[in-house]
Amino acid sequence: MALEALTRHLSYGRLAIACCALAVVCSTAAIAARYRSSRHPPPRHERTHPIPYPNLELPLQVSGSQYEPLAWANVAGWGDDDHLAAYKAFRTSCKPIAAQQGAPAESKALGSSLRDPCRIAKGLDLGDGAKAKEFFEQNFVPLRISRLGEDAGFVTGYYEPVLDGSKTQTDVYNVPVYRRPSNLFVRGKTQASVGLPNSGPVYRKIGRRKLVPYYDRAQIEDGAIAGRGLEICWLKSQTDLLFAQIQGSARIKLDDGTTLRINYDAHNGYPYTAVGRVLIDRGIIPRDQMSMQKIREWMEQNPEGANEVRRQNRAYVFFREVPLSDKDEAVGAQGVPLTPGRSIAVDKALHVYGTPFFIAGQLPIESEQSKTPFHRLMIAQDTGSAIVGPARADLYFGAGADAGKVSGRLRHNMQFVMLVPKGLDPVARGHKLPIPDERPSAKIAKLFPQTDPAKDKAAAKPADVPTATVAKAGSKDAAKNAARSPAAKDAAPAAAPATTPVAQAAPVAEPVPLPVARPDIPQPEKRRFRRYRHHREQ
Repeated sequence: MALEALTRHLSYGRLAIACCALAVVCSTAAIAARYRSSRHPPPRHERTHPIPYPNLELPLQVSGSQYEPLAWANVAGWGDDDHLAAYKAFRTSCKPIAAQQGAPAESKALGSSLRDPCRIAKGLDLGDGAKAKEFFEQNFVPLRISRLGEDAGFVTGYYEPVLDGSKTQTDVYNVPVYRRPSNLFVRGKTQASVGLPNSGPVYRKIGRRKLVPYYDRAQIEDGAIAGRGLEICWLKSQTDLLFAQIQGSARIKLDDGTTLRINYDAHNGYPYTAVGRVLIDRGIIPRDQMSMQKIREWMEQNPEGANEVRRQNRAYVFFREVPLSDKDEAVGAQGVPLTPGRSIAVDKALHVYGTPFFIAGQLPIESEQSKTPFHRLMIAQDTGSAIVGPARADLYFGAGADAGKVSGRLRHNMQFVMLVPKGLDPVARGHKLPIPDERPSAKIAKLFPQTDPAKDKAAAKPADVPTATVAKAGSKDAAKNAARSPAAKDAAPAAAPATTPVAQAAPVAEPVPLPVARPDIPQPEKRRFRRYRHHREQ
């Protein structure tokens, strides 16, 4: 019996210990769950309100611009242009546009709307200027466009320089033209990418992972990347290289009689600084005399000063060889050959390649002082780091010294008319947008004018006293006049009713006073609770 009682007592003890352990585990789990819920509250499901109007397409939107729809009859100089030449340049741009599939990678104003006019132009082999003019009028709508707050755009010119060079370094040709280095990196691009962006940060790799900004112009000219086999050819001077980098392409006449064509491939990541602006700010060349020819002449006459001014532009351009002959024109950023007098470089962040722009004004085409009328339909086929804005263009004039003289003296304000495909007609889209309802507050303000009681009392007291005084004085004067002459006695009763409208004026609705300012009610301080609670052992 004693042994049986002892066994039963031990079993009861084990059961009690197990119950206690279970209670401790449950309490610990509850505390942990409460702590997690305090740190990570459940997400709140906010109620979404429906949009009061349908989600319709908005009119054309070009960042930082203002535009005005026009009729073709109001486009000054539209009938004076050679529309057939513009049509041929437009069809050249249509080849890469037609090859695009799906939505464009970057959202811009025109988007993929140029595909419809290009599809129509593909089936039209026009040979008449009148029919080309009719094509543009039937498939586009004109919009006068400019930067917000300005009434005109701005144009400059560019060309393809023809320079002397050599495939080997000599005493005469000792300035290298570099191709893109292998340690140059742009985020989102690979070494196989052709034609890297002309803006944005550029890095070089140190070790396996560390990226730092790439070398600037001064470091590269001092030999930071020399001896790595990056030389495409050699030029006579740094001035020749600078002008090739500004223009983005060049024709190199080699000493063996052949021609080498180079085109933009990449840059070192630094913003472009115009050396002409530096010379103007320092008072070296007057603003009204500034041109590329003046810059070249000054640099040739002042080699030491040219070296310092040139290095103010920290941007540096790397080139690639392109398989073009002497008869072929330079290839623009769109990937198509440029047309002299018809191709322009635009801000690629705002505009789509292939967009027609009608540019009108006066330019010094024939000489520096001439004002040649310029009314020409141009096609956006190129870009440049200095071309920024909705109404900013660089006009391409071809290759050689003559083209360089014309383009070097262009810095003029011009009128820009952008041709928008009819599918994006902002006037037609604007008619579909609903007119918003009148604000309810406007209706309430008409029925219940809001006033300030303190100001009304201050303004009412001075106004009431003179009225009563004038009325009393008027009655006394009337009594005196009546006693003096018998005629006044007859006139007095007629004059008396004149004061009755003032005394018997219709009651006016009293304005609703403004609400009293809400008093500052002290807010009770929030109690702070400890995250952890200490439980006493039972």
